[in-house]
Amino acid sequence: PRESGEGLPRFRGARFTGEYPMARIDFDDATLPLGVTLEAFTPFIALDADDSGLPVAILCYTLKSRSGKSIRAAIAFSLENPIGYDGVARIPAKRSPLFGQNLNEFIESSAFRGLRLTSSKYPADDPRFGSMALVTTAHTASYLLRWAGGEWWDDFHKWWDEFSETGQFADPGSPQPSADRTTDIATLAPQVEIGPGKTTEVTFVLAWHFPVRENYWNSEPAYKGKRFRNQYALRFPDAWSAAEYTVTNLERLERETRAFHDCLFQSTLPATVLDAASSQMSIIRTNTCMFIEGRKFFGFEGCNDSSGCCPMNCTHVWNYEQALAHLFPELERSMRDTDFRNNLHPDGAMAFRTLVPLGTELWKHRPAADGQMGCIMKVYREWQLSGDDAWLKDLWPHVKKALEYAWVQWDADRDGVMEGEQHNTYDIEFYGPNSMMGTLYLGALAAGQRMARAVSDKAAEERYREIFEKGVKRLDAELFNGDYYIQRYNESEHEKYQFGEGCLSDQLPGEWLAAVIGLGPLLPPEHVRSALLSIFRNNFRHEFTDFANPQRIYALNDEKGLLLCSWPRGKRPALPFVYSDEVWTGIEYQVAAHLIYEGMVDEGLAIVKAVRDRYDGLRRNPWNEVECGSHYARAMSSWSLLLALSGFRYSAPEKRLTLAPLVKTRDFRCFFSTASAWGVFVQKVRNQSHVTTLDLRRGSMEVSELCLRFGTTPRATDIEAAGQRFRARATAESGLLIIRLDKPYTLRLGEPFQIKLS
Repeated sequence: PRESGEGLPRFRGARFTGEYPMARIDFDDATLPLGVTLEAFTPFIALDADDSGLPVAILCYTLKSRSGKSIRAAIAFSLENPIGYDGVARIPAKRSPLFGQNLNEFIESSAFRGLRLTSSKYPADDPRFGSMALVTTAHTASYLLRWAGGEWWDDFHKWWDEFSETGQFADPGSPQPSADRTTDIATLAPQVEIGPGKTTEVTFVLAWHFPVRENYWNSEPAYKGKRFRNQYALRFPDAWSAAEYTVTNLERLERETRAFHDCLFQSTLPATVLDAASSQMSIIRTNTCMFIEGRKFFGFEGCNDSSGCCPMNCTHVWNYEQALAHLFPELERSMRDTDFRNNLHPDGAMAFRTLVPLGTELWKHRPAADGQMGCIMKVYREWQLSGDDAWLKDLWPHVKKALEYAWVQWDADRDGVMEGEQHNTYDIEFYGPNSMMGTLYLGALAAGQRMARAVSDKAAEERYREIFEKGVKRLDAELFNGDYYIQRYNESEHEKYQFGEGCLSDQLPGEWLAAVIGLGPLLPPEHVRSALLSIFRNNFRHEFTDFANPQRIYALNDEKGLLLCSWPRGKRPALPFVYSDEVWTGIEYQVAAHLIYEGMVDEGLAIVKAVRDRYDGLRRNPWNEVECGSHYARAMSSWSLLLALSGFRYSAPEKRLTLAPLVKTRDFRCFFSTASAWGVFVQKVRNQSHVTTLDLRRGSMEVSELCLRFGTTPRATDIEAAGQRFRARATAESGLLIIRLDKPYTLRLGEPFQIKLS
């Protein structure tokens, strides 16, 4: 399209380096007397939901002189005033019935200057109401409030001729509202002078402020068209204020974003794992997610081109994500509050989608067995990461009701195995015992036991323990076929959309989630390992050239990927469950992480590499893994890869930190985070010495027990922090070295905590 300047001269080459949240482009053109580099980012700081939710993008250009003379340079940033655009309509540049009274102004302050884009066509409560700002910190800037009019392409010709000749605009124009059905394009062009061999920077901040959202995705009359405000709109009255805040705090925002980036990318994890974990955490910043007034967080399953896909907070899809829980746990806890305070029916059935804004009605559909049980396990996760006993105690009656609803719908005889109709993430119902729902139910019972103990509900604790133990025995005895876990169902009653004797990749989600949150093994460990190896052996394909798939296509030709199901022993149903022949990255990462947890690191990494090879930037977008929609939430299961390889777990109630890496164990470095702190831990092993260092970069956290992978009981233990030495006892348990401090210690920013063993 000519409007985007496709016909203008280009740099001869460019190298793009994407390490979310930082993007870097090194431009290359030997004919220019300047070297040009762009670094772009949006603030993204773990545990800081407000500054990570700023409606801004920051672009910093570095210009380096390659000349023996001084150089005058200008960078032109052009922006159409889009206020009034609904995000859906197909519009040519500058003309649409949505536009009118669009106003572009130039404003200058002591620290920055730039363009403010507004419109008076819409009232403040209209979703189309809003503003944008484009500012620069450069001391001198030329600008143009509207491109000159004319016929055909006169405006673009005039703009290009003037800027390419002079690097500035002689007549910027005066602020005037656009005519009805039209808008204007404005340009901001900072100017700098660069001495011989010197370097200078030109920084832009692009800010937006569209305070009102409208529910367009629900058909229920009580919700269709309902309006609510973005959380950032409560902080800033308009885009100019958001830009001003960003410029005023730019040094800190960049420093803290870089600190997070560096902690993550200086990890010694395999490159494909860092790529998977970092690229998919970007989903939090896409339109898949919403952070709205009341500090409530909601998520679609993914994004269509001009709308959200499959609203909202779908419990069985969001079961898989781990990034939000470990990076912005406050937002994850808001989802649990919604699950249990807003979405429970009186009998304990959970609506597995959420109607927004929250009200009195609940989404009308049968409950999802996997989603409901997974939410119970995630309450345990949020409690473990935060140590918020008051939150758990307050939520417990609702959690208890949701767990015991299983005895009404799925486990009437309370033998620990789900039966009957089990709606699930494949958008159908499984019937009869199966380990997919079964392990999530066992995980919910195990989590329920521990939470019941914490709130002194002894009767519930004992009841859950008894059912859990029965369930483990029966599920394993009935469903393990010697290699993997299958489904038992009445084929005469349910002729289609089951998997039966198939090897389901998603057969152990409860086991995987239990590993992530520290609940320990549920089923016999040797059977779990056998099932995982069977999944890898039977479902991981090295090419799809000869594979027939009439369903949705996410892998093809010479690509590798993990099928959702196979039937290695035959007996494939004529019409198996929908999606069975597809490849989903969220399931691939889940299986890969579970393999790693069970010590099968090479197999797990092979799956991860297959995904990232498919999303390599040439075949597909590396930051957009697609399932039902773009930027699909399930792909955030990739964060569990970091957890598995680093062996990280934290129990805030017990003040116990586990760090047990499985790769590069002699020289390991990795990011870690809890609900109150994040930083890096470093493990170095030299001959007979072992040194582990914890270095917080934000917040604080308490520890009284550390679990390290050491191998033998040390002869000596030396622990110190901030010049202080600690007494401790060390014992070897289950392949880990358990170090118990005599009293709890609070780790703080700038005070590395070091453990030396010999």
